[in-house]
Parts: sequence; structure tokens; C-alpha cells
Amino acid sequence: MDEVIRRKILGLLDQHRIMTVATLRPDGWPQARDNRVSLTIDHDTPQVMEIAGLSMAARAEAVVDAMEGEKAMRMLMEKYPRQNALPLPMPKFADVRIFRLTPTLISVLDYSRGFGHTDLVTC
Repeated sequence: MDEVIRRKILGLLDQHRIMTVATLRPDGWPQARDNRVSLTIDHDTPQVMEIAGLSMAARAEAVVDAMEGEKAMRMLMEKYPRQNALPLPMPKFADVRIFRLTPTLISVLDYSRGFGHTDLVTC
């Protein structure tokens, strides 16, 4: 992956807060236990030509290492610092299930470069 597209992907990950995840069973019906997932990371925009986001094919694996899970929880708090004011305490790693998503294919959408423009990156 070249450095320009890498920076674009990291920038979109940093700017966008909405992720949608989907997966299927071998027979094609929705399934929660197949580790193949498709996901989008984007935000709503009032103008179609401002669409920019990511679409990925990835593998999901449960994080079982407590140190890695606690690091992920800290990263979540850093991304959303105002959430410290929640009326309930932040859950502990032992109380939640965290998944690591490893992309295999990334589509970088940038409609400012033309309607439907997508750069494909194989990981």
C-alpha cells in the first residue's frame, strides 16, 4: 500500500465515527459467528459529491488477551473523552467482548474525485 492511500485511510478512520458490520452463514443467511465480515466506516453528508469513507472485507477475531483488551478500552476513552461523564462507570474488559478486525480488502470512497470514485487496496 502506498503512503498516500495509507494516510487517506488513517485520516478517514480518525474522522469518521460510524461503523456498520455485516456477516453471513455459509448458506448465505445473516450469522453472528462467521468471522468474515464486511464493514463500512463513514458519516452522513448533505451533498452526494462529499461522500468519503471506507468499505472493507475483513476477518474478525475475539480479543482474549487482557492487556490488548484494556489497551482497546483506553483507546475508546481517548477517542471519546467526554464519555467520562456517563452516569455509569465504563465497563471493564472482562465484562465486554472486543473484536479485532483485520482487513483483507479496503475500498476508499472519495466522491470529490468523481461520482462513485473508489480506490481498491488489497491487504
